[in-house]
Amino acid sequence: MASFASAADKAAMEAEMPWPERGAALAIYPFLTTAKDKHGSRAAISFQLTSGPNDRAETLSWVQFHAHVSQAANLFRSLGIGERDVVAYAMPNSLETAVALLGGAVAGIVNPLNPMLEADQMAAILRETKAKVLVTLKAFPKTDLAQRVAQAVALAPNIQTVLEVDLARYLPVPRRWLVPFVRPANKVDHQARILNFVREYRRQPTDLTFDAPDVDRVCAYFHTGGTTGMPKVAQHRSAGLIYNGWVGHRLIFRETDAVICPLPMFHVMAAYPALMSIIASGGHLIFPTPAGYRGEGVLDNFWQLIERWGGTYIITVPTALSALMQRKMNADISTLRGAFSGSAPLPAELYNRFRAATGIEVIEGYGLTEATCLVACNPPEGEKKIGSVGLPMPYTQVRILHLDGEGQVLRDCGTDEVGEICVSSPGVVPGATYTEAEKNKGLHVDGGFLRTGDLGRLDQDGYLFITGRAKDLIIRGGHNIDPAVIEDAMMSHPSVAMAGAVGQPVLCFRKNQANTRPAQVAGRAACRPIRPRDAAVSAYP
Repeated sequence: MASFASAADKAAMEAEMPWPERGAALAIYPFLTTAKDKHGSRAAISFQLTSGPNDRAETLSWVQFHAHVSQAANLFRSLGIGERDVVAYAMPNSLETAVALLGGAVAGIVNPLNPMLEADQMAAILRETKAKVLVTLKAFPKTDLAQRVAQAVALAPNIQTVLEVDLARYLPVPRRWLVPFVRPANKVDHQARILNFVREYRRQPTDLTFDAPDVDRVCAYFHTGGTTGMPKVAQHRSAGLIYNGWVGHRLIFRETDAVICPLPMFHVMAAYPALMSIIASGGHLIFPTPAGYRGEGVLDNFWQLIERWGGTYIITVPTALSALMQRKMNADISTLRGAFSGSAPLPAELYNRFRAATGIEVIEGYGLTEATCLVACNPPEGEKKIGSVGLPMPYTQVRILHLDGEGQVLRDCGTDEVGEICVSSPGVVPGATYTEAEKNKGLHVDGGFLRTGDLGRLDQDGYLFITGRAKDLIIRGGHNIDPAVIEDAMMSHPSVAMAGAVGQPVLCFRKNQANTRPAQVAGRAACRPIRPRDAAVSAYP
């Protein structure tokens, strides 16, 4: 770990040598192999199907994890996946999800899908990426994912093979024996062959049967839409993934860390800052339940899960932090050193509440799918400026630009002047952010800086403040009004747990009222009594 307390520390790291001379791996397989060689039998990744602090869990060592990824990559190659072919997965969190992600990135191009999408939305992405193989769940109680995927595959004839994961194997006997009797039916109308993922990859050698040279290439597609049938698909190069891991290890994580990650692995935050940083550092990554924060009992048992695993960091989002503030702290969390929050701006009042309740600092970060995630974070050893997402990462340049209506650069904004945040980093692919060339038009300016669509400002110390989205700016009487100003004022009220922009989910609650629980209130900044039947809070943006 290196000191990262100020903009001067960032500059010092960059002055040591240019990024290309760092000697970091360029491809995923040698990156993972280095972790295996260094850390061997130490725990790499763990998963528990249910949320109880004493419930059954399964752990893979670095040697085992490396072997499983190798076997999965060999399987994908045997199914016709080359470097430019796509392996998709529509999976909740599990050990197999991580194996599919890395195995797909080694054999070809991996394409995670949000498993909560409807069938037509999944099908649109599968057609866009031309995926040949899809990894998903075998029909399982309390989820209709397998049924929606079967419908999606019928609408995406490019899928040749469906590889199923049966979560029943994580259940203890005799509960495991009961699953066949309660497994829901799944009508299949597609022509793709269906195989058991675990059974098939375990038949493969534990070393690669093909060459995987240490060269940078496109190895992942992440969708940034999918709700309209016309998704944007961002393409990520392997060196960008590894850059995320290098940053996480250099600035935060070490081999003794146990990181609790209840975020989904279809999201870049879990896939890159979490998983890649663990590979770079040799730490231990824990996934509690397939649905993460949405999982039954996860929020209620969260503090006890930290005690069980000796958690040193948690990966979280503001809505989850808000929900945790309403749970009794009934466990020893003395191992916990910090919480890494992203995906949405962290309200200042929520930051203060969490720190007061836990004594733990929240390291707020900022990133986006189009930049292969990481852009900035609050310096772990430096000043935490409330409302700021911190300093740009080493080797990441952030400019605040004033653009005209055609997207042309007029000038760089001055200190504390609001403009559009534009980014250049090893994770930005100038001119080729999206798979579709038409969607890259106007996306990059002034030598390859990515336009984020976010409004922000840089203060005199180089800290980045996000003030909103360009499209969310409120214009009233000719004046530009930042929605964050309104949200911060609402958050200062003791009866408001969470507030969001109009038209976005808003989380709120009343104190000292029976049956009070967090709830989503779409597009309203009002609190109301919550009925016991209200659904659990959404943990994702």
